[in-house]
Amino acid sequence: GMAVAAVAAAAELLLRSGPLDILLRERGWHRVQAELRQSSLRLGGEGPPPEADAWDGLSNGSPRARSPSPSPARPGIRGGSPGTGDSPGPGAGGLGDSPGPGPAALPDRVRTVRVLKQEAGGLGISIKGGRENRMPIVISKIFRGLAADRTGALFVGDAILAVNGAGLQDATHDQAVQALKKAGKEVTLDVTYIQEVTQYFKKPSLIADLTWDSLMPQSPYLGGDSSGSPNHSAKDSKMFLLKMCYVTRNLSMSDPENRLFELRSPDGRHAIVLRGRDAATAHAWFMAIHGSIAALTPQLKMEGGKQEWKPVVAILTDKDLLLYNAVPWNRDLWASPCQIHPLLATRLVHSGSARSSPSIGSELMFATRTGSRQGIETHVFRVETHRELSTWTRMLVRGCHGASELIKEVTLGCTWNGRDVKLTINYESGFVMSQGGAMSDSPNILLQYPFERLKSSADDGIRMLYLDFEGPEGELALDLHSCPKPAVFVVHSFLSAKVTRMGLVV
Repeated sequence: GMAVAAVAAAAELLLRSGPLDILLRERGWHRVQAELRQSSLRLGGEGPPPEADAWDGLSNGSPRARSPSPSPARPGIRGGSPGTGDSPGPGAGGLGDSPGPGPAALPDRVRTVRVLKQEAGGLGISIKGGRENRMPIVISKIFRGLAADRTGALFVGDAILAVNGAGLQDATHDQAVQALKKAGKEVTLDVTYIQEVTQYFKKPSLIADLTWDSLMPQSPYLGGDSSGSPNHSAKDSKMFLLKMCYVTRNLSMSDPENRLFELRSPDGRHAIVLRGRDAATAHAWFMAIHGSIAALTPQLKMEGGKQEWKPVVAILTDKDLLLYNAVPWNRDLWASPCQIHPLLATRLVHSGSARSSPSIGSELMFATRTGSRQGIETHVFRVETHRELSTWTRMLVRGCHGASELIKEVTLGCTWNGRDVKLTINYESGFVMSQGGAMSDSPNILLQYPFERLKSSADDGIRMLYLDFEGPEGELALDLHSCPKPAVFVVHSFLSAKVTRMGLVV
């Protein structure tokens, strides 16, 4: 089960290790130590990236320089360890420190405090917490001489419950900052003092609590070092089992520096975006992870959809190209693909780079067209390496030829010259038109031609198929009563397979 897989993965040979940045929702980039093994990728939390790439902990997604930490605002308030995630409140001069205990005699009740903002310095507080940290919005520093300090009624450790009557119980850190900034000159705060405030300043488990695959048969979650509850262990890390995962580049966000790559879960619902220090580092990590995944799943691949890229699972069988939104872990899921494309009615129409001269970051794509009763369905698929492109191109062409030799014959009901007839297309013998009831053991053969007698074919894209064998009956106009494209594609597949078998095409 899950535990056995995790232990086995941890015992494998270490293939690559080093620092990477991970993009966390509402927190920006976070530095992690990455360890790649044959079947797993483990990420361990380290903290914010170095100054050049650091974000200040606000969740607005825009990087900016950090301000220097201020000196303690009140005598007797004990400072804590740096880098614990404070963000200055409106008008504050920098990052705060972890708070010490507040006044022991402070009543355990909700208090309403009115604060008049100053022209310079704003409220004069720093805050911690927010929904993403699983903690309330707490005052972590009060700056001496500024507005909050002058009230004499606010303390480090006060949880801010509301700003001008608007509740902050479900607010993110950034939403709380914005609420305080936009509160106006006169601000009414509903606060309550938290006696045991230190429990809320433990470092959140940013990595261990990442959600991942939900369809793995071994467990409802994949590869985590934590349960569903918040993890405050000393080591904030998570193991991602790579089997059936998909690693890609330039998918969900622009990457002009070629520093990003993305690991997507087998269920297609989750992804982590990772960043290397430069393009070469990102490419090396991408290729190493891609190689590990390919070794684990050599016959299964996730490809892109059309127009807006969408990861799907593509499976090539002896007769069909099956597309799934997530890995079909069980028999019921396997029997329910989102799309089925019969290889006999499918052809490869493009294979190559999206650019004239391939380079790192250029998209490698192949395209298929399938004749269906609704017309021609075109899909463009994206792969990550030239080897994958070559493999998919080769396997699709061979698959179409193999399906031709396996199925050998297709029979279509149609109308010709006002008569209900059957058109049989046989891989070996060619075309046979016959007439006869369902109970007839020997149908009446009206016409029979080998493939080499077919001089031209056409269709109207709606219901008519035209075949010309230069026989005495002239061009055959066959009403198929539905879109003729499947029949046209079957003829093409049979001809292509026969030509290849004869050695005329390599």
